Amino acid sequence: MEMVVEEEIVHWWKDEKGEPHRNALRIEREDASEHNGFPRDGIVVVRILITVSRQAIRLSPDEALRISTQLLSVSKELLNQKRRLWQTHED
Repeated sequence: MEMVVEEEIVHWWKDEKGEPHRNALRIEREDASEHNGFPRDGIVVVRILITVSRQAIRLSPDEALRISTQLLSVSKELLNQKRRLWQTHED
């Protein structure tokens, strides 16, 4: 099966010496398929690309949903916190 890149977030940064580096968080997927006549889950891969290495974790669809739900929840809470800070800042 072929991995399809769904999203990639790239972050550029400089180290103590001022040298540029690139990190990226990539989400890839492998479609669901049949194996020996039985349906098989697709796979979600979360890959971290660093200038010098690559790391990845393969997730089942259930695991990916758990993580995405948690990311959504945390992100909404952080945005609400920022919104409240702006409201108190304007008062």
